[in-house]
Amino acid sequence: MKKNKRFPFVFYGGDYNPDQWDEDTIDRDMELFHKAGVNLVTLPVFSWAKLEPEEGVYCFEWLDKILEKLLANHINVFLSTPTSAQPAWLSKKYSEVLPVDIAGRKRTHGMRVFFCVNSKKYRERAAAIAEEMAKRYQNYPGLLGWHVANEYGTYCYCDTCQRKYRNWLKERYQTVENLNNKWNTSFWGRTVYDFDEIYIPSELNDDYRFFPAAELDYMRFMTDSTKDCFLNEAEILRKYTPDIPVFSNISGYIKKLNQFAMTDVMDVAAWDNYPSPKDDPSFPALKHDLMRAMKGGQSYIIAEQSPNQQNWQPYNKLKRPGQIRTLAYQGIGHGADTCLFFQMRQSIGGQEKFHGAMISHADREDTRIFCEMSRLGKELRQLEDWSLDAKIKSDVGIIFDWENWWALELSSGPTKDMDYLEQVHKYYKAFYDNNISVDMLKLTSDFSNYKVIVAPLLYMIKEGVAEKLEIFVKNGGRLITTYMSGLVDENDRCVFGAYPGKLRKMLGIWVEETDALYPEESNQIVLSADKTKKRFRCGFLCDQIHLENAEALAVYGQDFYEGTPCITLNEFGDGKAYYIGTCPEALFLNKMMKSICNECGIGASFETKDRVEICVKEGNDCKLIFIINHEDKKAAVNLGNEDYFDVFSRNKIKGEVVLNPYDVMILGSKL
Repeated sequence: MKKNKRFPFVFYGGDYNPDQWDEDTIDRDMELFHKAGVNLVTLPVFSWAKLEPEEGVYCFEWLDKILEKLLANHINVFLSTPTSAQPAWLSKKYSEVLPVDIAGRKRTHGMRVFFCVNSKKYRERAAAIAEEMAKRYQNYPGLLGWHVANEYGTYCYCDTCQRKYRNWLKERYQTVENLNNKWNTSFWGRTVYDFDEIYIPSELNDDYRFFPAAELDYMRFMTDSTKDCFLNEAEILRKYTPDIPVFSNISGYIKKLNQFAMTDVMDVAAWDNYPSPKDDPSFPALKHDLMRAMKGGQSYIIAEQSPNQQNWQPYNKLKRPGQIRTLAYQGIGHGADTCLFFQMRQSIGGQEKFHGAMISHADREDTRIFCEMSRLGKELRQLEDWSLDAKIKSDVGIIFDWENWWALELSSGPTKDMDYLEQVHKYYKAFYDNNISVDMLKLTSDFSNYKVIVAPLLYMIKEGVAEKLEIFVKNGGRLITTYMSGLVDENDRCVFGAYPGKLRKMLGIWVEETDALYPEESNQIVLSADKTKKRFRCGFLCDQIHLENAEALAVYGQDFYEGTPCITLNEFGDGKAYYIGTCPEALFLNKMMKSICNECGIGASFETKDRVEICVKEGNDCKLIFIINHEDKKAAVNLGNEDYFDVFSRNKIKGEVVLNPYDVMILGSKL
């Protein structure tokens, strides 16, 4: 994981909070870590108050002793700056570090990640403790990474943020006249004549709900502010340890900050994977692939996942026997080089006292979870370095953009049920269910490496994006885009002329209006070429489409727009551009995406009788195939006649294999 050195093992372990324990318990932990195969822990994430009990007075001796124990037991560390939870003395002495919430209330000391990222005093003290840590531990042999703070995402509405927001806008737009034009302030009489007349959108003015251009820029501003807050510490750490990677962990709730922008200034992407027990396995898979996109296909860090139940979901179900392995190998199969958990030992008090851990309150090594974790640790040692730096090669890409996400959901209309992530997931799942690998793409990604690109709900068309997509299609690519695409520019101003704006020529259509259906309503998709007139359900939104150069692949089955196009195809250059003007049922999407992939020579690695997940990674001389059964019943896979070897048993294997419930098989073959 070092910038200039590749380590021959998967990092296995997770968050450790030894400042909660006495010396005997810590010694017991070392024994249990060894038995479970732990090779890395993250610490001391929330220990600022203990490391700096008063301003400028540092107490590192207790941490020194623990690091000595870890080193003696061959356990490496991600050292965390403890700056996500400032000490009470800092909040009391310098109240400006405390955030103001969206309702305009000055908050008091308490929660973690409860500070203003723009506070000068917060940054000063955070930089000071980061420097103390860097100087003290720069030569510590077990240091493999710097973990800065924890799960950034607090928005602040204080006077400091107000002032900086105005300066940010002035730098972005240069003149008030330009801002008035870009924000279309003539609507509702919002024209301003000085940047000092602009206020942060909040509950005090309701602009967070009724002024989407201002709220969109505020969200951009908060991302830039948080990025600067991260760099405030990261640049110090890099000065003392230039070869050690620096990162922060992304919360599983990923919307608040533009994570593409955040990870641009990190050496590696890291995130916290906490799926709901009700989530389809394709949903965390999508997020894994999104994390792989952060650094252009590089491996990433799973910084946290739960060894058992969470404590903060509405209903905290236990993980079923075997689910720890499915969770772990799904991440590794999608590109992670780590398998880290929160937490190592279960806390005896506080908000997360019932959150799962490797070592439970029982403090026993014969618990189900400890035994499963020990098995996983043994297997990861067997996996050795085969999966490290191996790449996932995909012919299909799905475009994802944070600012598009924000703008789409800030829009008033056409429906209150707009959920960009959910809509993207519908398309992702169509490929996932067919075991077709997908790369999530930034708007700045190179599109030329793909045969098929999906751009769901590409509402915001930034400069140059339409032209990139046109080149992709002209050169033989297949583009699939949907309703709510091509409507606005980067300031949420609607296009002049018919929708889908700059995409219109390539798609060969124009959209007159869009019907928003109630949740209980639906329409029908009728395939034009199907003589049986088989019908599929659709709903959510229904575009009224006019053909220009395109042909109708399907029409609506009812309502006043019955018989009009709902799905179209336009041949453009050497490629094809599809437009899906409504939200089809999953069965239809699965069939359509599979058909397009078949036409492009894209398919699954193996035939499967049952629902399993298959991930393929390729290294320099070996291909690894992860076969994961997320179901509570057995599943069969046909490997064909090619010989593979089971990575864990080293036995040769071919033909049909059967996986037990929640089982995982990893196969290898020489390239």
